[in-house]
Amino acid sequence: MSTINSFEDLEIWQLARTICKEVAQLTRKDLFKKDFSLVDQVRRSSGSIMDNIAEGFEREGNKEFNNFLSISKGSAGETRSQMYRALDQGYLSQEEFDSIKEKLISESIKIKRFMSYLRKSPLKGNKFKK
Repeated sequence: MSTINSFEDLEIWQLARTICKEVAQLTRKDLFKKDFSLVDQVRRSSGSIMDNIAEGFEREGNKEFNNFLSISKGSAGETRSQMYRALDQGYLSQEEFDSIKEKLISESIKIKRFMSYLRKSPLKGNKFKK
């Protein structure tokens, strides 16, 4: 594993950023953008994925990081559910839905694996180095 110096180095944060950008693009579509409450909700939940990874990393302790990763994983599930709502409303094509769904499932799996790695790691984070 390569050295991680910032949250931007994390593959899970990079994928979360990609998801957030894709959600923003999808919510700009003509029909979708008129559903203001769903647009706001899905943009916030997709942003929460990357933001919680960043915040957890910056806390510099594995237990706190794991907690924030759990929230991030939950936000990935929330975003996926909201994409189903968008599909059911006819705001997305099946292809658009399948693409974002695949990324969100991949993100959830990667976050879960990273959480498992952190729990097993003997390193507890920079805040515990004295």
